[in-house]
Amino acid sequence: MLRYIVRRILVMIPTLVAISIITFVIIQLPPGDFLSAQLDELRAQGEGLQSDKIQYLRELYGLDRPMWQQYLYWAWGLLHGDLGYSFEYDRPVTEVIGDRIFLTFIISFATILFTWIIAFPIGVYSATHKYSWGDHGLTFLGFLGLATPNFLLALVLLYLSNVWFGTSIGGLVDPEYLDQPMSWGKFLSVLEHLWVPVVVIGTSGTAGMIRRLRANLLDELQKPYVVTARAKGLPPGRALVKYPLRMALNPFIADIGNLLPEFISGSALVAVVLSLPTTGPILVRALQTQDMYLAGSFLMLESFLVVIGVLISDLLLAWLDPRIRFGGATTR
Repeated sequence: MLRYIVRRILVMIPTLVAISIITFVIIQLPPGDFLSAQLDELRAQGEGLQSDKIQYLRELYGLDRPMWQQYLYWAWGLLHGDLGYSFEYDRPVTEVIGDRIFLTFIISFATILFTWIIAFPIGVYSATHKYSWGDHGLTFLGFLGLATPNFLLALVLLYLSNVWFGTSIGGLVDPEYLDQPMSWGKFLSVLEHLWVPVVVIGTSGTAGMIRRLRANLLDELQKPYVVTARAKGLPPGRALVKYPLRMALNPFIADIGNLLPEFISGSALVAVVLSLPTTGPILVRALQTQDMYLAGSFLMLESFLVVIGVLISDLLLAWLDPRIRFGGATTR
């Protein structure tokens, strides 16, 4: 196992290098850059006071150099923990994304818990009560959750939360707590607003997870070892939990590689609709304005979490399911 982990880590290094090159090239593909657009705008307005500062930033971050030198400068900074400078926010990238990453993590973690807590019992019930009225009803709700656009559900829940509970529309806190340090009142306000984005973001993921868990568990329940266990008089609950349910949990574990990047990006569209102070809208804005260091740092953080999440999910899958082997060799 140790050899497998070392080999995977060694493979991750060229993978991240390749991703960084592709990311940097794609960001550079549109003509011009953020500083060029700002300088043109200042000239159009007849202002030249900031031109010296823009030229200084261009030289400082190597934007006047060839693309390959710019990439090496950016990659070298990433290795030393320097994510670069956000031209639009006029601050280092670490300061721009610092607070918002914490709020994104809270929403994403709560969404994952919501997805697992709801999907797990419903998926098990649907599989063990196949084609019952409960199964048909839950299947209908699952398809409804998959078909409902997140932004539409967000608008509906915003309206209902304001009408029924008097919760202010949009954001994660009431207006009086904006730009205020964390306090007990602000924490309660976050909890009051948190359920709307959690339900909106988690609905489609919950519906999809229910369908996968149901399908996997139905397949396992038909295996000969389950029939043998029942024939030997093993209690139904133990016959379900001991092996079939354990094998059917594979999609939950495999999704770790997809869940970790959500801690950074969040659901950008839902965040825009709900006016959430998360990292998703910043990433979209950075891509639109060609704020290259901010956008590139976001994409590299997500890529790093993807490869780490895939490694963790592979290790957990091998531990959970004895049929999975690290080397892929057949055991005789």
